[in-house]
Amino acid sequence: MASSAATSSVKVANPLARALPSAHATGGDLAIWEQVRAALRAESGERNFETWLAPLAFLGCDEGEVHVAAPSAFLADWVANHFAERLRHHWAQRRAGVRQVTVSVRSDPAHAAPSGTPVAAPRPLAAVPAPAMAVPGLSLPIESRYTFQSFVVGKSNELAYNAAQAVAEPGAPGFNPLFLHGTTGLGKTHLMHAIGNAYLARQPDARVVYMSAEKFMVEFLAALRAKEAISFKQKLRSVDLLMIDDVQFIAGKESTQEEFFHTMNEIISAGKRLVITADRSPQNLEGIEQRILSRMAWGLVADINPADYELRLNILHAKVEAMPQQVAVPDDVIEFLARKITANVRELEGALNRVVAYAALVNAPVTQEFARERLADLLRAHERKLTIDDIQRKVAEHYKLKMADLLSARRAREVARPRQVAMYLAKKLTPRSLPEIGRRFGGRDHTTVMHAVKRIEELRAVDRELDGDVMMLTRLLDG
Repeated sequence: MASSAATSSVKVANPLARALPSAHATGGDLAIWEQVRAALRAESGERNFETWLAPLAFLGCDEGEVHVAAPSAFLADWVANHFAERLRHHWAQRRAGVRQVTVSVRSDPAHAAPSGTPVAAPRPLAAVPAPAMAVPGLSLPIESRYTFQSFVVGKSNELAYNAAQAVAEPGAPGFNPLFLHGTTGLGKTHLMHAIGNAYLARQPDARVVYMSAEKFMVEFLAALRAKEAISFKQKLRSVDLLMIDDVQFIAGKESTQEEFFHTMNEIISAGKRLVITADRSPQNLEGIEQRILSRMAWGLVADINPADYELRLNILHAKVEAMPQQVAVPDDVIEFLARKITANVRELEGALNRVVAYAALVNAPVTQEFARERLADLLRAHERKLTIDDIQRKVAEHYKLKMADLLSARRAREVARPRQVAMYLAKKLTPRSLPEIGRRFGGRDHTTVMHAVKRIEELRAVDRELDGDVMMLTRLLDG
């Protein structure tokens, strides 16, 4: 079992503590280590945990630094690059003063050194510093790995990238607030962290708060219960840069929206900076007061669209260049991934990571066939995950309409026909029911969707231009 293996692994690695005189694996720390392991197992999933985290051995903790060891250089490097920050986070939650995690290579991955046998000192590969947190207790950590330099720019995110850089520049911002919107995994949160890092680099004493809308709500309600609402408001409204992620989560929360509105006004009126993200534009957010929507749209609204093929290629090339060179990734495999994994950047990078990791573990070359086998479940899932939102966006883009037009009551032919095309594609390319499709198109009845599907089928037989549009959109949406 993983737990017993981990215990044995800790015992095997304990002699290494003698190579690090100040590091001691005390009973209390070992108990924390098991708690951290349990949290990482729940967070990363069974497969990821067993592959990457179960083999780790806990060496000890000294002066705010946690020492863990892996059985190979590749595994140590991978953990340092992909899990060390989560390790640090979970340790810091359970042991005060933990600032970083160092991942090392264990000299003998399989057996404990016999008594008296010299043990080689671990080779440190990475130390992950604690992220910046300008207002402790209120702000979530600002991840140091998310910077403007590590963000790959293309046509779909260029406006958002340039706007984010402008917010981080010194001097009064030319617009306020900055509202970034796009579906999950496209880089909104990356840009938020990049803004925070760049702003703090230029003004280290600045008060910066980054929090999710959900945390805003939880902290505000907790302050109300503790009768500390005034203190909460003062702390939040005195910051120099406030960043709120996923604002759509305050939909329907009246008291939270009231406080959010006044906080926005205070920040903007004081000339401080405000950055907000959501999964859709202000005009398409539901359940949020109109005065808040108007205020959010008052500054600059920048959308981040799904990455096109060229940007996906550039992202993968940048990712490969930043990887350790144990595994070569041919261009044809990068092109294959860029063609097949189109949902979002997070999923694209995850697919590359998985292929490279498996290839290194089994000492196999990375080929298209190898990638197809390793990603079979992801490729199948991608085919199932096409959403009505994806279809609406692509149809609106093709016909040069706004998303709001497809959802509106307008019956003009230049709007009605694309709307019918989008309904038709939603029926053909997703498993959604007719009533659900109707609801997603402005609350229409299922009979309206039935009529749209029948009408487009009839027109495809006689209208070559429309038939060509439908075939092209189907190819784009089907990957």
